[in-house]
Amino acid sequence: MKPSALISCLLVCFPPAISHAVPVSVNSLVVKALATHPELLFYEAQIDVAQGGKTKAGEVKNPDFMIGVGNWRLRDLATNYVTDGPTWAVQLTQTFEWPGRLSLRKAIAQKDIELAQLGFAQFRSALAGRVRTIAWKLLAAQEQTRAADEVAKRFQALAAVLLQRDPAGAAPRLEARIIQASALTLGAEATLARNELAAARFELNQLLGEKAEHPLELRMEDLVLSPPPPLELLLAEARRNNFALRSRFVDVEQQGYHVALAKNERWPSITVQTYMQKQTTLTRETQVGIGVSIPLPLWNRNKGAIDAAKAKEIQAEVMLTAQMRQLERDVAAQASHYRLHAEELAKWPPDTLESFRKAAEEADEHYRLGALPLSTYTELQRQYISAVKAVLTSQLGAVDARLQLEQLTGSSLAK
Repeated sequence: MKPSALISCLLVCFPPAISHAVPVSVNSLVVKALATHPELLFYEAQIDVAQGGKTKAGEVKNPDFMIGVGNWRLRDLATNYVTDGPTWAVQLTQTFEWPGRLSLRKAIAQKDIELAQLGFAQFRSALAGRVRTIAWKLLAAQEQTRAADEVAKRFQALAAVLLQRDPAGAAPRLEARIIQASALTLGAEATLARNELAAARFELNQLLGEKAEHPLELRMEDLVLSPPPPLELLLAEARRNNFALRSRFVDVEQQGYHVALAKNERWPSITVQTYMQKQTTLTRETQVGIGVSIPLPLWNRNKGAIDAAKAKEIQAEVMLTAQMRQLERDVAAQASHYRLHAEELAKWPPDTLESFRKAAEEADEHYRLGALPLSTYTELQRQYISAVKAVLTSQLGAVDARLQLEQLTGSSLAK
């Protein structure tokens, strides 16, 4: 293959990453996602459903109205005289719940509203955390792609220069082939980095409600990783603010109301009936009265419903205990991960990547001047890419652990 053809092949197979998007900040993406994500409407509607349930729980039963008309016949048994006339009756019936039952149902419905509100807040928090996580992955992919493209172009340019010459001897010829092979290998790594960049961009665009191919570039931000607070403080914050744990507390309270309601339902509802009846024959008779009916709780004491409600209350308490233990394990694990990553990053000078980049540029200049052997030059270029990967991996690990801690504790750790 001619040198010009090889260069064309390298440029076609490994084109440089071009972005026409205006760089934006991570916080702006979080704000946009929280304003436009369509799934938020589901959780808002769930709150409306729960509020409708509370309205329904507080409604009093409508009264029943009955009217009847007929004919009244009267027969005198002594004279066998028969007389008849019209008759009509009106009855109004109202059922009243046993005292306290309505308030218990409203209390249960109120807990449904609280659960729906917690679900909405939890989704917003999870969405913001997910956007931040993917955004930092995108930032890391941008930096990794930039470094890989930089080194790949350096090898491609060097391979083009060497192949344009006519190397004399085996050593220069083999050295040119090493450079050529390194250019191909690093070009493939650059392509892999661009694929990771595209995947992160696609997912982030989806969270933002944009098309997958929408151009998106993030502005590089300084990562400040302060040591995490003491574990006891983190655990106290988690017990107070964790969404899942708060939902368990609400569930236990709601099950307690269910038990109280089941006990209250042992006593039946009271029905009050007012009525008026009028009939006309030779005389006119009118009856007006009021009646009260109440079922006698002799055989059905609602024991099955009470036992079921108590069993569900026990289940809710057990789940609360399990959730508490799981939360403590998760907080301790993520705090440890965050602390280890932060300590590892603290060992490196802030200009670590910049110093490696300058060293790689200097190695390229010295190799072109013949002052540096090929092995040192190749190793330094590869170590530059490896160092970028190592730093970005540690940064992503620290960011992910911090975001997980913020989700668990319900508080911000960024300063």
